[in-house]
Amino acid sequence: MDNSPIVAQVDTSLNYTQEDGLIVRSPVVFNSQSQDSMSSEADFDSRMMQRCLELARRALGRTSPNPLVGAVVVKDGEIIGEGFHPRAGEPHAEVFALRAAGVGAASPEENRARGATVYVNLEPCNHYGRTPPCSEGLIKAGVAKVVVGMVDPNPLVAGGGIARLRAAGVEVLVGIETEACQQLNEAFVHRILYKQPLGILKYAMTLDGKIATTAGHSAWVTNQAARSEVHQLRAACDAIIVGGNTVRQDNPYLTSHQVGAHNPLRVVMSRQLNLPENARLWETDEAPTLVLTEVRANPDLQKLLLKRGVEVVELPALTPAQAMMHLYERGFCSVLWECGGNLAASAIAQGAVQKIMAFIAPKIIGGTHAPTPVGDLGFTTMTEALPLERVRWRVVGSDCLVEGYLPQNSQ
Repeated sequence: MDNSPIVAQVDTSLNYTQEDGLIVRSPVVFNSQSQDSMSSEADFDSRMMQRCLELARRALGRTSPNPLVGAVVVKDGEIIGEGFHPRAGEPHAEVFALRAAGVGAASPEENRARGATVYVNLEPCNHYGRTPPCSEGLIKAGVAKVVVGMVDPNPLVAGGGIARLRAAGVEVLVGIETEACQQLNEAFVHRILYKQPLGILKYAMTLDGKIATTAGHSAWVTNQAARSEVHQLRAACDAIIVGGNTVRQDNPYLTSHQVGAHNPLRVVMSRQLNLPENARLWETDEAPTLVLTEVRANPDLQKLLLKRGVEVVELPALTPAQAMMHLYERGFCSVLWECGGNLAASAIAQGAVQKIMAFIAPKIIGGTHAPTPVGDLGFTTMTEALPLERVRWRVVGSDCLVEGYLPQNSQ
C-alpha cells in the first residue's frame, strides 16, 4: 500500500506579495471538501521544513556570504536523505541530501530520490557560482516534488529556480514555515536587499537603564542564562564590534565560550589607537581580531598588534558606516555591536544598526553619571523617539529580553 502523505496541489504559477521588504507567498485558498486531508499534509510539510531549519542551524556563523540552508529528501513518508550547506564554496544543502539518498552512487538503482519529495528552506539556486545550480541537480535526480520555505531574494535566483523546476515538470510548493525561514536568514536577506550586513545592537542594562556603575563596573548586569544567550548570539554572527573604551574598561574576550562553536571576527574601532598593549583581544589563537583605525594612527602599537597576529586596517575616516562597508566587502552578513553608548548612538544615527536586542535585569544601581546603552542622538522631544517594530518580549531566567527592529525610514 502506498503510505506516502497526501500532496497538496497548488497553482503552478508564481504568486507572491511584498511585505517588510521580504518576498513571501500569497495564501492559497483550498475548497472545504479537502480541508481535512490538507491539514494532515500541511502538518507533515511543516515538520519537514522545521527539520530543514534544524539542519541549517548546524552551520550558524560559517556560511556568509551564503545563506543557511538545510534540505530533506522524503519518500513514502520517510526521510531517506538530508544535509545542510556547511560553508561558502562547498556544495549546497540539496547536493548533500541527494547524495545521502543515493544520487551519484555507482549503481543507478541506488538512487532512492527518484520520485521523492525534497524539502528545502530556501529556493534552490538556478545559476552557476562557486557550485553548479541546484535546480539542475534536482531535475537530474528525478525528484517529483520540491517544497520551498521561501523565495531567494538574490536577483540571481528570485524565482528562477522555482520556474526552472516547474518547466521541467517538477511540482513545486512554495511558502511552508515562511516566517521561520525568513527569521533564520534575515541577515542574508538584509545583505542582499540593502548591500550591507545586518547590524544588531546588543546591550544589557539594569531596570533603571544603566549598563555600568558610575565607576564603570559592569560585571555582571545580567544573569548566567542571559549571558549564555549572548554567547549563542555571538556564535551565529560574523563579527562583533566594540570601541576603544570597551577594550580599556572591560578587557573582554568576545568569544562564544562554547566548545566547537564558531567564534566571530572581533573588531575594535579606535581612531587614535590609544589601546592597552596586553588586551585579551590581542590573543588570537582562539578567535581572530581586526582593528579598524585611521591613517597613521599610533604606528608603534600597529607593529605590536601585527606581531601578535592582529589584523590592522586604516580607513580614511573611521565611522560606523565605513566599518560596515568594509565588513560587507569581506562578505559578512551579520554584525553584532556590543559597544558603549556613544558608539551605539553613532551606529544608529548612521544606519549601521537595524535590530535591537536589549537584556533588562531587575536591578537598580542609580547614578546620575552612570553610563546608558545609547548616547546622545540629538533628540529633544519624545515624538522624535525611534519606536521599535515587530517587538518580541521573552523572559530569560530573572531577566527580560526585548527584541525589535528600528524603522526602516530611520536608517
